[in-house]
Amino acid sequence: MATRTVYESGLDKFNRPSKSINVIFNLIFILLALICVVPMLVVLSISLSSEESIRQTGYHMFPTALSGEAYGYIAQQGTMILRALGVSLFVTIIGTVLGILLTTSMGYVLSRPNYKLKGLLTWIVFIPMIFNGGLVSSYYINANLLGLKDSIWALILPLAVSSFNVIICKTFFKSTIPDGLIESAEMDGAGQLRIFFSIILPISLPVIATIGLFLCFAYWNDWFQSMLYINNQDLYSLQALLNNLMSNVDALAKNAANMGVSYAMLVATMPKESARMAVAIVIVLPVAFAYPFFQRYFISGLTIGAVKG
Repeated sequence: MATRTVYESGLDKFNRPSKSINVIFNLIFILLALICVVPMLVVLSISLSSEESIRQTGYHMFPTALSGEAYGYIAQQGTMILRALGVSLFVTIIGTVLGILLTTSMGYVLSRPNYKLKGLLTWIVFIPMIFNGGLVSSYYINANLLGLKDSIWALILPLAVSSFNVIICKTFFKSTIPDGLIESAEMDGAGQLRIFFSIILPISLPVIATIGLFLCFAYWNDWFQSMLYINNQDLYSLQALLNNLMSNVDALAKNAANMGVSYAMLVATMPKESARMAVAIVIVLPVAFAYPFFQRYFISGLTIGAVKG
């Protein structure tokens, strides 16, 4: 026993990085963190800068002339901003819930060894990870065959399921859910839906949180679906509004008649650069605040789902 303890302690030194390597790793991680954080700080600085200082001196890490006119201007566009925010929240919440149900159910079915169509459906799910039908075919199906043009469902259904998420769920269920647990439930007379909702989902919080976080980020940051399928400005998401702001100031000016302000006055008084960055900050903040609550489940879901037992 003592020999084994000495042997294990001798091998343990190979699992510990030296102090110099540890310092190098820390420096690398600090550099990567700065690469992620610094651009966000610059965006925040621009949003808090006056438009005149931006025109004169450009972008800076710290505001040269502190101003809240960008956020004040966004607050004046209350109806449009709140409507776009409501669309983004609705799409994110409904899409995430729907995507979790569809993805976990597909992953669970494909993880069962006694399911006869498992091999065929696994290939059907796996092939789109490598090849896809292209933009033209997907647009034709969604807009013409399904009639999703100018519909809120055009922002939800195309992103609800992805092959990558299904594979993660399949691997998680296959490696962590024992067959004996399902067999005992079947012997007690439970059906597959009862087993899935009453037994599988409650013990699968890590993978549910992981898939939910992926879907939440995808829906919240998406603007491409709006560009493809949405012409009605009442269905613009906050991200689509930001994209229009970055490409053309007219995205806010189109509502000038409703606000009783002339087009020329609106364009002249709008804090263009700082307003764009302020909208970006408004979009990022909800995700930044939500991520710490999901981080523990997110990491465990990825690591457990990646281990094959």
